[in-house]
Amino acid sequence: MKFESLRIAGLRCLEGVSITPAPGISVFVGANGAGKTSVLEAAYLLSHGRSFRAGSRDVLLKRGASALSVFAEVSSADGRARRLGLGREGARWQARVDGDAVSLGALVQECAVVCFEPGSHDLIAGGSEERRQFLDWGLFHVEHGFVNQWRRYQRALKQRNALLRSGGPLNPGLIEPWESELSSSGEGLSAYRKAYLDRLLPHIQAFMGNVLPELGEFTIRYKPGWDETSDLATTLFERRGRDLARGHTTAGPHRADFSVAFEHAPLREHLSRGQEKLCALACLLGQASLHAEIRGEWPVVCLDDLASELDRTHQEWVVAQLMGRDVQVLVTGTEVPHALSDQPVTVFHVEQGAVTALL
Repeated sequence: MKFESLRIAGLRCLEGVSITPAPGISVFVGANGAGKTSVLEAAYLLSHGRSFRAGSRDVLLKRGASALSVFAEVSSADGRARRLGLGREGARWQARVDGDAVSLGALVQECAVVCFEPGSHDLIAGGSEERRQFLDWGLFHVEHGFVNQWRRYQRALKQRNALLRSGGPLNPGLIEPWESELSSSGEGLSAYRKAYLDRLLPHIQAFMGNVLPELGEFTIRYKPGWDETSDLATTLFERRGRDLARGHTTAGPHRADFSVAFEHAPLREHLSRGQEKLCALACLLGQASLHAEIRGEWPVVCLDDLASELDRTHQEWVVAQLMGRDVQVLVTGTEVPHALSDQPVTVFHVEQGAVTALL
């Protein structure tokens, strides 16, 4: 997938921005606070429905603005073109594809963007929600049946939690049907995630062997969110009393996680901050590579503040990995990174929320 155009209004400091990114590498340069990262944020919003920065979508609105919008024209390797939009007016958000109002999930499925940015190390060092979102975004794009399974599970989870919070003794006739639906959809959801990780692992290993060779073989272990010695239906039944006391469901795919390990660093705590970043980078590139294998095209790759996040050796390695592939790359920095100084790139200057293409 590639962005043919990107128009942004009311997003942080950006107002009335119109960009035609290069099909290869586009570099956005400017001073800190000029709005460079917000350009990548706009692309990411169309693909994830949220920002990669901390905070809610409410903080994205430019100060003093009443509306926010991001529009893009995207093209696929099969020649298909789409017009995508995400906007907010007041408290209401709306997604569009080819002019038609759609759900946020339908928009996300039409736009694929992966982003390496200063917070990416949270994929390794952060909470389990980061890793679930990583898996689910990948599955949304490559397994169409996953979406329905995920929705079934979320609906059943909401209903069971509502019963747990209702107070008083539980009526088996009310909770058992939802537990049956929760266990059925949950087992299916977990199977999708595990199978995806199994396919993803070789792609990550191919990159990991280059960025962290000193740590030895890399592996991933999936944790479904309940004791694997039992099925989910039995677990939900056995935990009813505990869940009633807590007012929510304490086992299931909404508690799932995965752990990473290296031959010479078996625990996450053994990794330095720099190694966490490189591990996250390999995971993101691996996900992009698997996406390309299944869909026949790479997602757009965003690299925020590349020169600050990676040393020169690893900058050059990332550039070498991407230059040989048909992939659109969006990069930010206070200047063109050294690793790109001799490469054919298109440069945009960002200043006080305005973006100008440099000849």
